[in-house]
Amino acid sequence: MLDAYVYEAVRTPRGLARPGGALVGVKPVNLVADLMRRLVARVGLAPTALDDVLLGCVTQTGEQGANLAKTASLVGGLGHSVSAATLNRYCCSGLDAVNLAAAKVASGVESLVLAGGVEMMSRVPMMSDRGAWYADPDVAAQTGFVHMGVAADLVATLDGTSREDCDAWAFESHARAARAQREGRFARAMEPVCDDQGATLLTHDEAVRPTLTREKLASLSPAFAGVGAAGADAVALRRYPTLSAVTHLHTVATSPGVVDGAALVLVGNRAAGRTHGLKPLARIVSFANASAEPVLMLTAPADATRRALDRASLTLDAVSLFEMNESFAAVVLRYLRALKLDPARVNVDGGALAMGHPLGATGAMLVSTLVDALARTDGRYGVVSLCGGAGVASATVFERAPL
Repeated sequence: MLDAYVYEAVRTPRGLARPGGALVGVKPVNLVADLMRRLVARVGLAPTALDDVLLGCVTQTGEQGANLAKTASLVGGLGHSVSAATLNRYCCSGLDAVNLAAAKVASGVESLVLAGGVEMMSRVPMMSDRGAWYADPDVAAQTGFVHMGVAADLVATLDGTSREDCDAWAFESHARAARAQREGRFARAMEPVCDDQGATLLTHDEAVRPTLTREKLASLSPAFAGVGAAGADAVALRRYPTLSAVTHLHTVATSPGVVDGAALVLVGNRAAGRTHGLKPLARIVSFANASAEPVLMLTAPADATRRALDRASLTLDAVSLFEMNESFAAVVLRYLRALKLDPARVNVDGGALAMGHPLGATGAMLVSTLVDALARTDGRYGVVSLCGGAGVASATVFERAPL
């Protein structure tokens, strides 16, 4: 098996997916196509050098349907000879695109693959694809579907996590993200988004609130009590009959923000790097998938992380930094407890509670955040992990490339 390296990792800022959000007028295909052009220009790569393009996208319908990866490749000037595929492992999709690229490169089948993800949640709302898991009543009943917010509240209830615990993590996430913005920690990877006339639309993650207070967090009402009362709580309690009730404590602030964004990672072998004059940012050491039962849904990242580290023959103590997607505060707190991690090693530049979670793009965004943080802190190994719908999870181990 050959080594697979990250030669470049870029992303757009995350724009608020609501009226007035900076990116709501940008089509998904144009958002990622422009990022493709920018990445190729950064590294001075001939587009025809790419063997494949792999793009994560969760809601593949409407403007995000019909193999968006291939459409964006054509619009982005990669040429008709470069093939492309769009994949969906729910919120893990962007990271899984990187993992699949690494597998293809490591196997020797391909030498240079562009991977990443995109999600324009302002234009293609979550669940608008009407998937059977949540839109078909028979399938939903058979699989025990509940809204992921109710699943997060169920995780908190089972773990004894308090509202104060969740608010504290959200407050810290915003503080870390605001500091990262002030110090320019995202500057290397960030590419601004411009309109068709070249005017800049967004240069920073739009959702971060540097002035957020603990009092404001405490004043917010639980976001998913109504969904629970409409039937989701009953489904959860049938699966967990020892509970008398689901305690609803996640608010809009302790849930990941709904945003727009895209990210790309250039993955290749050592020979491709030499041929094209590319300098690696990191080596992809190993990766793994895991899954939890679908009602609880959000708890498998710890298992995926353990599996990925086992495959790399590494211990948790060998890992300098972790990027664990903040798909609800209680889910991150579960991850910390399950792996007995120091919070100072996890999401050091904030997470989705502050910056938002553009479903199919987040995993690839976290790759750039991690490799830049490893370089800044002189860390060696890092892990990116995410959970997704119906219980899925992914984790990837990276090693910082030597200077």
